[in-house]
Amino acid sequence: MPENVFVLGLDEHNHEVLEDLPDAGQYRFHPLLTIEELQYGEQIPLRALLEKAQTQLENFDGSVDAIIGFWDFPVSTMVPILCRRFGGMRCVSLDAVVKCEHKYWSRVEQQKVIDEYPSFGLVDPERDIAPPEGVGYPLWVKPVKSFSSDLAFGVSDVEEFRDALARIREGIARLGEPFEILLEHLDLPSEIAEAGGQVCLAEESVSGRQLTVEGYRYRGRTHVYGAVDSVLHDDSPSFERFQYPASVPERVSDRMADISTRILDRVGLDNTTFNIEFFWNEETDALYVLEVNPRHSQSHAELFEQVDGASNHQALVRLALGRDPEGSHRSGPYPVAAKWFLRHWNDGVIRRHPTDDEIAAVEREIDGVTVDVIAHEGDRLSELIDQDSYSYKIANIYIGASSEDDLRAKFEKCADMLPFEFDDDA
Repeated sequence: MPENVFVLGLDEHNHEVLEDLPDAGQYRFHPLLTIEELQYGEQIPLRALLEKAQTQLENFDGSVDAIIGFWDFPVSTMVPILCRRFGGMRCVSLDAVVKCEHKYWSRVEQQKVIDEYPSFGLVDPERDIAPPEGVGYPLWVKPVKSFSSDLAFGVSDVEEFRDALARIREGIARLGEPFEILLEHLDLPSEIAEAGGQVCLAEESVSGRQLTVEGYRYRGRTHVYGAVDSVLHDDSPSFERFQYPASVPERVSDRMADISTRILDRVGLDNTTFNIEFFWNEETDALYVLEVNPRHSQSHAELFEQVDGASNHQALVRLALGRDPEGSHRSGPYPVAAKWFLRHWNDGVIRRHPTDDEIAAVEREIDGVTVDVIAHEGDRLSELIDQDSYSYKIANIYIGASSEDDLRAKFEKCADMLPFEFDDDA
């Protein structure tokens, strides 16, 4: 009989990716709450969400064989809580997840086992008016719990620093309050308990190519299955695309794998996928850890499917069922793939978005392309969820290609064929 796998926040796009897994016939995938309930509301009622999910699982007429999720908070923390409530499932520990997700706590743990991190410190957005001692400009300031670069600001002087804190104060409670509820249930070091979940991390800016190492932890061992290039726009900190595989020397890949292993050993992460973001300075060969995520990136799923023959969702499903993920390598139809972000740079309202027929025409005409429109008629761009602080994503375009030049040509053709119209603000 197929095994029942419940997926927190299962959306249509990722459901299709899961059903394309080589061994998908062995599973039945069930949505557990919606992504709108979990992440898109004005508030995140963590306790109510947990109770609703538990009730749905208890009322299911069959076996609950695994519970998974590949989204950020609260999904990443709800998975170990629900697994523990139901028992008998292999799952990452909640303590290890929060050690990674609390940005300041994560830096404190990294500091104990590696040297590849920027100068950092804690900031209270209600009281502080300058960066912590030892952290110089230019720097980044961000809440200790945020996702998709929301409320993360690069600043170059004290005036910009104070302006950033003013903007952070307006929005920090949305994630900070439910995150503090979660922290109450953990045995925290005094330094982390005193800081809480509504403070900020300040850290000096570092530069270089941004790379993401993806892998999994199984029985206490780290397995890296790929590295992805995270390419920024030339004149903005917004992402242009994620590209796989990253073209880096083997010695750099080996160093990133070693650093990842030391961090994950320290925080005790196990029985889960992970991704760790790095900056690599090609001139000095310096590496810096940007962020540790106790989950794989669903943004990279189709990249691995197009190049390796199976998405990174496969590793998570197998781990949740207590199996070694193993996995294929370079057996997909394309040597290179990317998730390209179609962006709009001014706030405004969408007057027209591409129709289903227009999207289907693009996917028919351009080989290896899938289009996921995320901004629709009537949407105000600044009110869309999962945006950074500098621009607005209006569509995700997944592309498999023969080369990087072929990737770019396909993206530009897609952009020309997708008819968006806007009423821009002045």
